[in-house]
This record gives sequence, C-alpha cells and structure tokens, in this order.
Amino acid sequence: MSCSNETHRSSDHSHSHHDHDHDDPNRGEQYTLYKHIDVESIRALNEKFPNSAKKIFKTWDERFDQSHILESDVDESSVKLKGISILGGPSESSPMKMKAFINREDIDFDTCESIKADQEWDLVENDNLSLLEYETRVSKFTSLRNLTLYFSENNGAETTKISYIGLKGEFKVLNKDPIITVYELAANPADHKIKSSLLDQADSSIQ
Repeated sequence: MSCSNETHRSSDHSHSHHDHDHDDPNRGEQYTLYKHIDVESIRALNEKFPNSAKKIFKTWDERFDQSHILESDVDESSVKLKGISILGGPSESSPMKMKAFINREDIDFDTCESIKADQEWDLVENDNLSLLEYETRVSKFTSLRNLTLYFSENNGAETTKISYIGLKGEFKVLNKDPIITVYELAANPADHKIKSSLLDQADSSIQ
C-alpha cells in the first residue's frame, strides 16, 4: 500500500510523505467498498451546503469529477462520515490535518480535540489531481462499523473543501441473527422421564 518502506510514526502520528501512494491506473479494482456505503446515513457537521457530503462518495471512475464539492462553513470544523476511509483533497482549501475515531458515535465539536484519535495524518497539499492514498493501521480498522473524521486545519484557505473520498479494503457481512440458547436453571423431572427409564433398564441388566 505504501510507496516507501520508510514510515515514521510517533505517538500514533503518521507522516503522510511516507504513507501515501500516487495514482495507479490499476487501483480502481481495489476500491470496491463504495457499493457497501449507506449513503443516506452519511452526515457532515458544518457543511456549507446541505447533503453535499453524500455526493463526494463516488465510484472510482468518477473520482476526478469536481461538480460536487464538500465545503466547510467559514469556521473549520469536523466532517462525520459513517463506515469509510478517506482519500484526497485539492489546493489550499484541502484539509491539512485529519484524525480518525473508530466505532464511536459520541464525537462532536467539543470532544474531537479532547479525545485521543485512533489515528492521525498530515495530508499533502495536492494541486495536480493525482490521487493520494493514506495508510491506516489495519489492526485498528479491522472491525470498523463507524468512522468519524475530523479535519482541524487546511492549507491556508478560508474554507475547507473535499472533492472525493474513497474506500479501500474488504467488506464482510456480519451475522445479525440472534443466537438462542436455553439454560436449564432447575431440572423438570418430566423432561428426563425417558432418560431415567433407560438408565433403570441399564441398571437392571447389570444386576
């Protein structure tokens, strides 16, 4: 996944110059999680235009289509997206810092700075529309059900813009059927009548 074997990390902090990949024409097949996103459940806090967060989740072939942009309101804040990973961001309005919180639904503007993120990235300012990939620590993202992304800074613009978010990984269907187990707290003699009869016959044959 990485274009270099050198990855420098300190205090759960990844340096993006060593943990991103440049665009590869064969990578589209790896981005298969788009069809598994519950788009209607995507929610962004502080988005300038309502429901624009849902529109930046696209197929791989549409990744360079910038007709739909997620833009923050004037005050930089967080984007909350469910069940995803992130790629990309163009020019000075692109996010510069990103934090990921895994399987938590209590993250908001008040808690995203005070709670330790599961992973952090320094994002690369990208003007040439080459798609950059940021590694996740796979061991932490194995059982991902909910992902909160917090963009605390951009590269100098008044607002933060994101034009594409993609997913790379594996999808596994969880078994949601309840497991029914019956525990016998007190034995019912009627339930054991046949068993007792067989045991009695066995005792008689031994005698």
